[in-house]
Amino acid sequence: MRSVVVTGASTGIGWAIAKFLIGRGYRVFGSVRKQADADRLTGEFGTNFTPLLFDVTDEAAVLAAARTVREALGGETLAGLVNNAGVAVAGPVLELSADDFRRQMDINVIGPVIATQAFGPLLGADPSLKGPKGRIVMISSVAGKNGNPLSAPYCASKHAVEGLSESLRRELMLFGIDVIIVAPGAVKTPIWSKAEQFDLSVYQNSPYLPALNKVMAFMMKLGETGLPAERIAEVVFEGLTAARPRVRYQISPDPMRHLMTATLPKRVVDRIIAKRLGLLPQG
Repeated sequence: MRSVVVTGASTGIGWAIAKFLIGRGYRVFGSVRKQADADRLTGEFGTNFTPLLFDVTDEAAVLAAARTVREALGGETLAGLVNNAGVAVAGPVLELSADDFRRQMDINVIGPVIATQAFGPLLGADPSLKGPKGRIVMISSVAGKNGNPLSAPYCASKHAVEGLSESLRRELMLFGIDVIIVAPGAVKTPIWSKAEQFDLSVYQNSPYLPALNKVMAFMMKLGETGLPAERIAEVVFEGLTAARPRVRYQISPDPMRHLMTATLPKRVVDRIIAKRLGLLPQG
């Protein structure tokens, strides 16, 4: 039985990936931040699931979890690391606190770096381990190739993940470890439903308030119309197991819209988005 580490396994995409892999005969080590989630997932997934209790920004806790996984592997390599844990921070750059922006980057960018450094040796960078080399799947987003207004922290973090993945893939060729990007569009996960908890009161006197209201409504709609998380799990599985995987998989519920965004002149796209959100100059 081969093993995979999945970060952010408590809900959404991470939960779906864990379930899918276990259904295909894998043992999954899934990271959660709360003991209650660890207990719940153990009950849901059974003996082939082992919870790892850590926050991806806590380097000491992640390293401790890697030692636990190493011991469980018994001298064998890890088949995969899925860097999935993440959050979405929204707001206008001119008015967001630096701390909010920093939290976004810490979780979505530094977190995968910490996890990769901790579990990378188990994928085959440690020559003392036996077995096939493992792979890293980085969960990015269509936002990793595009910038959306009022969600700059999230977009910036996913652009960073794309660059990190490109560089890491070339570095890890030395050890035969591949790095694959999976970049979903909107997915039916709690990351969108949490938008309703976003406190707009701090922006009551902001010129961005009307646009923020439209963005929040759009985010809530995405939570209803997005791809099922199970579809992302299928693509992650392909990235982990295909004989010749792509370097990047992009999957979206509305591929034509993303194709237009990618091919139309940037200034044209700017005006389309600004008109829809009310961001054109007034007067």
